[in-house]
Amino acid sequence: MGLSSKLFLLSADDTLHALASTAFMRMLRREEVARVPDFAGQRVRQASIVVEVVDGKPSRMVHWTFSVLDIDADGLLDVERLSAQQFARVDDPFEPAGPAQGNGGPIIDAARRFVARGGSWEPDKRLLRRIEAAALGQVSCPRVRVVR
Repeated sequence: MGLSSKLFLLSADDTLHALASTAFMRMLRREEVARVPDFAGQRVRQASIVVEVVDGKPSRMVHWTFSVLDIDADGLLDVERLSAQQFARVDDPFEPAGPAQGNGGPIIDAARRFVARGGSWEPDKRLLRRIEAAALGQVSCPRVRVVR
């Protein structure tokens, strides 16, 4: 038994596009060879799936996250925005557990929640089943075209 990571970008019409992990790592480093012209100038939904592999075959999804990526007009990933959104999803261990008290009652700093919410999404059940089928290799989908 082992684990495998699968990445997908979803176009506006919910078409799944397989994204190689190596290509995504190049996108995170903003390498010139990591442009995705088919998604240039768009906010694109990403599905990141971890599958369990048994006897060399994917058997089930064990973890999934759904993010929104901003691709600039040149086809490069906006890494700064993605980083801010991902950090906003993590609780700050130095922040008090409850809301601060003010003159009018509890004060809640929701800025981080808004940033995190802008960088995530949730598929409906039908789309989640399609993502699962693609992650398990039951259906094929086009690959993301990554160019210089």
